[in-house]
Amino acid sequence: MLESPRVVDNGNIGPVNSAQVPRYSGESTFALLPRLRDLQTENRSADIKIIGAPFDSGVSYRPGARFGPAHVRQSSRLLRPYNPATDTSPFAQVQIADAGDMALNPFNIEEAIASVEEDALTLTEDGASILTIGGDHTIALPLLRAAAKRAGEPVALLHFDAHLDTWDTYFGADYTHGTPFRRAAEEGIIDSSALCHVGTRGPLYGRKDLEDDKAFGFGIVSSADIFHKGVAEVISMLRERIGDRPLYISLDIDVLDPAHAPGTGTPEAGGMTSRELLEILRGLRGLNLVGADVVEVLPGYDHAELTGIAAAHACYDLLTLMADLRANA
Repeated sequence: MLESPRVVDNGNIGPVNSAQVPRYSGESTFALLPRLRDLQTENRSADIKIIGAPFDSGVSYRPGARFGPAHVRQSSRLLRPYNPATDTSPFAQVQIADAGDMALNPFNIEEAIASVEEDALTLTEDGASILTIGGDHTIALPLLRAAAKRAGEPVALLHFDAHLDTWDTYFGADYTHGTPFRRAAEEGIIDSSALCHVGTRGPLYGRKDLEDDKAFGFGIVSSADIFHKGVAEVISMLRERIGDRPLYISLDIDVLDPAHAPGTGTPEAGGMTSRELLEILRGLRGLNLVGADVVEVLPGYDHAELTGIAAAHACYDLLTLMADLRANA
């Protein structure tokens, strides 16, 4: 089907075979997976689609997340088909493909938001799930809109981030990377009984930030909580809060300490390690994950692909959760 020899397992077309083709050669799809368009030429589709959202017009500090999808793909070249942490082979369990990038207007935020929602609905109309690589956190709002429409109900939300992202406006703008979850709560597309921030830290504008956030229904597991309580207890808390509700995970790479993810827009000291993040994600296995995003990767501020590699591995474990859920449905 494709020019490069690929790993084919359980009837699913997987990554380029790195035993025959060097990992550093060829085009950068996520984990060297096939492109969706190539599958479609043989009348195949994908159960899980990886889509880039190269958009950063909603940022308030460092720009550059528009280059995030390409950077994460490049940083994902070393990912392999078997995940020993879960004893699963996600690319063999279901068909996964890279769907390329959305075409988003960088000069009109509301138009870009509408495009993200429309594209997400189009990609999932055949029953597929999507993992979106951003882009800034503005894109989480339209992705949540699409997820709630597909679920037919408000979705639970786990929000991994250094920041709350439930502020009201910036310079009078309603739609920015710091406001998506306030808008989502106002629109009633997230389940107020099953919301939690994970990894928050750093200074706020005032106590009212926390009061407003609590009023929307969010719980908080701070970076300090993860340090003091430990990963196992945090996983237990999150699983109890989410239950069996349809779950969306939105992951801002700045949830990690700048030592692990320097290439991001609004870094804060005192964050999680990449090991803690991946272990928490793995601990969510079996939850009803209906969609996810990984955002705010800025390659211009990255060093030695530290941020890109961390984001790629977070994506890989999110794909593992999605694939395992589908394979065992």
